[in-house]
Amino acid sequence: MSFKSFYYDSIIIGTGAAGYNAAARIKQMGKRSVAIVTENILCGTSRNTGSDKQTYYKLGLGGSNADSVRQMAADLYSSGSVDGDTALCEAALSGRCFLNLCELGVEFPTNRYGEYVGYKTDHDLYARATSAGPLTSKFMTEALQKNCENLQIEVYNNLLAVEVLKDENGVIGLVCLEKETGNFNVFYCPNIVLATGGPAGIYADSVYPQGHTGTTSLAILAGAHLQNMTEWQYGLASVSPRWNVSGTYMQVLPRLVSIDKDGNEYEFLKEYYPDIYDALSMVFLKGYQWPFDSRKAQTGSSIIDLLVYRECVLRGRRVYLDYTKNPFGLKEIDYKKLSVEAYEYLNKAGACFGTPIERLLKMNSPAVDLYKNKNRDITKEYLEIALCAQHNNGGIAVDLWWQTSVKGLFAVGECAGTHGITRPGGSALNSGQVGSLRAAQYISETPLRKLPAKEKLEENAVKAVEKHTAFVNAVKANDNNVIEKIKKAQRRMSDCGAAIRNPEDMEKALNEILKEKDALLSEVGVDSVGGTYRAYKLLDILYVQALTLASMIDFTKTVGKTRGSALYYNEKGEKGEGLEEQFRFICGGTVGGDKIQEVYLESNTPVAFWRDTRPIPADDDFFENVWRRYREDKNVY
Repeated sequence: MSFKSFYYDSIIIGTGAAGYNAAARIKQMGKRSVAIVTENILCGTSRNTGSDKQTYYKLGLGGSNADSVRQMAADLYSSGSVDGDTALCEAALSGRCFLNLCELGVEFPTNRYGEYVGYKTDHDLYARATSAGPLTSKFMTEALQKNCENLQIEVYNNLLAVEVLKDENGVIGLVCLEKETGNFNVFYCPNIVLATGGPAGIYADSVYPQGHTGTTSLAILAGAHLQNMTEWQYGLASVSPRWNVSGTYMQVLPRLVSIDKDGNEYEFLKEYYPDIYDALSMVFLKGYQWPFDSRKAQTGSSIIDLLVYRECVLRGRRVYLDYTKNPFGLKEIDYKKLSVEAYEYLNKAGACFGTPIERLLKMNSPAVDLYKNKNRDITKEYLEIALCAQHNNGGIAVDLWWQTSVKGLFAVGECAGTHGITRPGGSALNSGQVGSLRAAQYISETPLRKLPAKEKLEENAVKAVEKHTAFVNAVKANDNNVIEKIKKAQRRMSDCGAAIRNPEDMEKALNEILKEKDALLSEVGVDSVGGTYRAYKLLDILYVQALTLASMIDFTKTVGKTRGSALYYNEKGEKGEGLEEQFRFICGGTVGGDKIQEVYLESNTPVAFWRDTRPIPADDDFFENVWRRYREDKNVY
C-alpha cells in the first residue's frame, strides 16, 4: 500500500484565524514541530464572511466603563450552558490575544491617545466590542497567515482530512485525501488541533460561505463528544451571494415579496400586520436585531423571520427584498407613523425620503457596492433571501485547554463548543484566538506523548488507507449522484431542524439519515477521482446531522421549552398570540442554562446526556502563590 507519510509533533487542520494562530503559537514556543493541512487556503468562514465576523469582543481597553476579567467571565458564563473555566480563560486572555493581532498589523481603531474605544454588541453592557470594518476576520486571517509564513510553517494545501488515527493512549496520526489525485497522505503525530470551523455543510439555507462546510465528523468518529448542538444563530440572509441582510439593509425599509411557482407576487407582511406601519417598524427593528430570537417571536422583530420561513418552507415560495420601490404601493412613506425609534433614526440619518435604494445609498453606499462586487445589482434587481444558519454556538466539547475527550485531539475556533445560548456578538473571534493559544500552551508545555513503534504505526496506517481506498473505489463504481444527495440532505435539515423545529419531522429525518449513512457505499456515486471528496463531505454531513438532530430531539423530551435561537413546535404547546397553527410553541427563555447537553456516537447510535456546567473557578490571586506555581509548572494541569 503506497502513500506519503510525514512526522510532526503537531498537526493543525484549517487555515482560518484560529488555525493559523495555533500553528504560530506552537512554533513561537519553540518546543514542538508543527504543520498545517487544509482543504483550500483561500476558503473558510474567517476569510470570506462578515456580520458576526466583523466584531471582536474583548476586555474593555478604553473609555471610562469599569471592567475586569472576572466581570467579563461572569458575562460569558451568564449566556447559559457555558462552562466557567473556559469563560474565565476567554476573559483572562482576551487582552493578550487582541493586542497580538494589533501588533501583527490588524488595524483596530484607537483614539488619538491610543485607547481602543469600544461599542456595545449583542448581550453586552460594557461596550467591549471593536471592529476593523466588515472584513475584520479576513484581515485577522491574512495577518496571521503572514506571521506563519514568516515563521516558515509548512502548509499542505488541497488535502481533506478523513480520519484521526488513535490507539488506547490517544492520537497517533491523521489520514488525508489529496483532493485532485485521490491519493492518501498520513501524518504521524501525537497532537492534532481541529480548526475546521462550524458544521456549515448540514444546512441548505446557510449564510456560511460556499467554500466552508466543516469537518466535525473527524471528532465524532474519533470518539469525541459534542455539546450544545441545539444552540445556533439563524437570521435573514441573501441566498446568492450568501450575506447577512442586517443593519441598513433592513433599516431602509425594503419591500419583502414572495413569488409562487406561477410567478404571482405577494407582499405577505400585510397578511399578519393590519397596520402597514407596524410592519415597517418591525422591518426596521430587524436591522439590528438580526439573529432570530425565540423571545421576540410573539410580539417582536423575529415575527419577520417566521413569516419569511412560512413563505419559503410551508408555502413553497421564494422570498425577495426589493429596494427599487417602497413597500405596500406607497409613493411616499409617512415616516412619522413609524415607531419613534425608527423615525428618529431615519430622520437623524437624513433618510426620510425616496425609495429604499435611495435611502440605502444615502446611509450606507458601500452596502450597495458589496453586492455589485459580487455580481448582484440591487439598484435594479430583487435580492432572494431565506432564514439561514450563520453560526453554531455549540460544537466539540473541550476542557480548559481546549482538549477534547480524546487525548491529543484539540478543537479551536467555531468547531469548539464553548459558547452557550445567548453569547455576546463577536465573542467567537476572541474565543478562536484564546482557544488556539491555550491548545498551543498545553501542547508546548506538557511532556510529548510517545508514538508507538514505527512498525505498529505503519500497520495502523496501512489498515486505514486500505479502508479508505475501498471507500473511494466503491463510490467511483456507482452512478454519479453525490451532489443531488448532498442537496437533499441539506434541504431536509433546513426544513425540520433549523430555527423552526418540529419533533415529529426531526424523528423522521433522523431515521432517514441513519439509513442513508449506512447505505452510502452502495447508493452514492461520483464521476471522477477529483469528486471523491464530495462523498466524504456527504458522509460528514450525515454524521453531524445525526448527532445534531439527536440533540434536538432529546432537548424536546427533557427541557421541552423553546429557548435561544430556535422555536420548538409542539402540537400541545401554547399558541403564540396572532401566529398561525404551525407556530405553536412553549416559551422558556434560557431555561436549563445551568446544564450542558453532550452527545456522542456509541455503536453507531447517537447518545445524548446532560451534565452540570463547570463553575467559574474561585479567585486565586495572591501574587506570591501564583508566582511560585508559575515558575514550577507554568500553571499547566
